[in-house]
Amino acid sequence: MKVRALLDFFGDLERAWTADASALRQAGLDRRALSNLLKTRAKLDLDAELEKLARQNVKVLTWQDPAYPSRLFQIPDPPAVLYVRGQIAPEDEWAIAVVGTRRASAYGKMATQRLVTDLAINCLTIVSGLARGIDGEAHRAALEHSGRTIAVLGCGLDLIYPPEHRNLAREIVERGALVSEYPLGTRPEASNFPPRNRIISGLSLGVLVVEAGSKSGALITADYAADQGRDVFAVPGNLFVPNSTGTNRLIQDGAKLVTSSQDILEELNLTMAVQQSEVRTVVPESETEAQLLQHLSLEPVHVDELALQTQLPIATVTSNLALMELKGMVRQMGGMNYVLLHESLVTYRVD
Repeated sequence: MKVRALLDFFGDLERAWTADASALRQAGLDRRALSNLLKTRAKLDLDAELEKLARQNVKVLTWQDPAYPSRLFQIPDPPAVLYVRGQIAPEDEWAIAVVGTRRASAYGKMATQRLVTDLAINCLTIVSGLARGIDGEAHRAALEHSGRTIAVLGCGLDLIYPPEHRNLAREIVERGALVSEYPLGTRPEASNFPPRNRIISGLSLGVLVVEAGSKSGALITADYAADQGRDVFAVPGNLFVPNSTGTNRLIQDGAKLVTSSQDILEELNLTMAVQQSEVRTVVPESETEAQLLQHLSLEPVHVDELALQTQLPIATVTSNLALMELKGMVRQMGGMNYVLLHESLVTYRVD
């Protein structure tokens, strides 16, 4: 890769960018690559470009940046430059890509909502492509359950595509990030999307394909995942529905069949990580905690309803829930609604 060769020779991209033609030839650039670089450099006002990025609240990450996602850097062809709006956090190393057809059926949407809800509650970041259909459902389900989500675009971050997902994109920035390898102003050309799929899989531990036809772009993401050594998961579908052709074939070819989030967590050995993080909180430390846990599940419950069910003062309920959230036992989903952080959390009566 030419960028990697330049980095190896010059040590950093800034020195490579300002190097003269002779030094660039020594670094290994052929005549065509050298000509293209010199033309680009002559046309580009770097200071103006950086000012434009700042106005758009877009950060630029390179391979040398400590914030560059380490999992993405491990793939065979990581993007040399990653444009980011929002925040890529350390916890995003624990991410699952969820992709599928743009023409999602009711079944595909329900499967996405159920699986992503459970994965988000288990603190996994959801990565997808902001497309219509399964991608959009995956992002929304993560956001609805206070999970983190990352959208990888096939265009510049100033041109949200599809346009009806502009509001969704704004929400994603608040709870994750929009990322792209394409500079601002790059239009969503069809040729941009297959390469961006390697970033979706590259950011993730594995790729879950929920619903896909025989020629779905989601299958390209699954192919990239396999090439990158990432796990591939698929939701089985109706034998007589075209949108199931791709996912059923993936299962035939060795993808892990998924009917619940537990299938993914177990395959990636993440159940133990969740259990270890919760080991000191499995047993309630007080009678009040035990009472509250008896009335909590993966479905959000409002504090007023918990107070009514437990016959506890509202102040007692809210203060204990705040402590339980710090311990990793429960999570507030917004509007003073709470859920169990993990379905397998066991409750005991404290005498």
